[in-house]
Amino acid sequence: MTSTIPKLDGEIKPPFNEEQARYEAERCLTCGTKEVPAPCQVACPAGIDVPGFISAIGAGQWNTARDIIFAENPLGGTCALVCPAPVLCEGACVLNHIELRPVEVACLQRFASDHGFANLANPVRHERSKSKIAVVGAGPSGLACASDLVDRGYQVTIYEAETEAGGLVRTAIAPYRQPTRAIGPEIQALMTKGVQFEFNQALTTREDFQQLEAQYSAIFLGVGLGADMALDVPGHQLAGVWGALPFIERARSGNWTPSARSLVVIGAGNTAIDVARIGIRLRIPDVAVFYRRIPQRMKAYDYEVQEAILEGVHFQWQAIVVEVLGSWRVQGVRCRQMGPVEDSMPFVLNADLVVSAIGQERRAELDTAIQGLTWDGHQLVVDPETGQTANPQYFAAGDAIGGTTVVEAVRGAKIAARGISQWVRRSA
Repeated sequence: MTSTIPKLDGEIKPPFNEEQARYEAERCLTCGTKEVPAPCQVACPAGIDVPGFISAIGAGQWNTARDIIFAENPLGGTCALVCPAPVLCEGACVLNHIELRPVEVACLQRFASDHGFANLANPVRHERSKSKIAVVGAGPSGLACASDLVDRGYQVTIYEAETEAGGLVRTAIAPYRQPTRAIGPEIQALMTKGVQFEFNQALTTREDFQQLEAQYSAIFLGVGLGADMALDVPGHQLAGVWGALPFIERARSGNWTPSARSLVVIGAGNTAIDVARIGIRLRIPDVAVFYRRIPQRMKAYDYEVQEAILEGVHFQWQAIVVEVLGSWRVQGVRCRQMGPVEDSMPFVLNADLVVSAIGQERRAELDTAIQGLTWDGHQLVVDPETGQTANPQYFAAGDAIGGTTVVEAVRGAKIAARGISQWVRRSA
């Protein structure tokens, strides 16, 4: 374990001040042209003109930088905090090829977003079309799709089951990635643009969606996935066994200090790494991640895994938890090795907390609520060029179709918004 334990809300990369932003912006080679965009722009799923906004920062034009970012990504401030930049824009930076540190694009994007929001002007109001579009879910994909559609002139209403917008960005992003500012400024900007919000509207029945179908020209599903998949081993019902999303949400509350001495995380995705690194920040002395395959098969980003190891997270490779032990509360886990030593004897480790981060269920209620949808496992099937589902009135993006990051949700939402606009015009 490292001697200096990071704080729960201590950001991995603090924000730049003006001097730092200008210095970093001047390191950019501003490569690329309109015909051949820079590698960083190509690598950005949202298609942001990265050299353009960085050049504006270098010239001290904060508002221009903001406008360039938000022209392509209405969640630009949030994405600056949570994007896997080392494998996207920063990973594609040409400075990598000459063995120099890549430009810190995410920090520059955050700087422009934070300074730009302070001077956000009222956006230009577009002449509204008679066509009305419903968006179900106020998570990243729903917000991004609504923004694009309202910019195209459509009347857009977002229906959200919770009392606030933001979806998992608001509740399930590790606090060291995103400060409490969360997604608020972006949501306020959408309201200013004319997007309507209907909160406390849980749409789950066939009748709910029949009403939408009668009122709206098209419907976008930004519903995400369902609850955490249950841990299907003996002892899963014991106190101290958590799903990943409730665990992160509890940690985000800021008033939780678990007395646990050891945490076992089951899973190999980015969420599992988030849970483990939160455990370190909650001052849990022993944090271990169990993965049934070899390290190269992990879905988590390698740089995240390496950072977790440096912070003190232990990894049990090719090992599974076969039982959670305890009378009424977790006291340990019984484990077994996989792979070449699959027939080895089970072994027991002490554990006070067990968090299952093995994925989320699909939205099974949509099968009966909406006619004609098709699924591939947990993923809703859509046309990759338009975001349209097998039911032509419905479009989708985000986690429900297999997106794994906020910026991928934005990209899919932009595709769906364009598809919706084309379909509505053809159907008029």
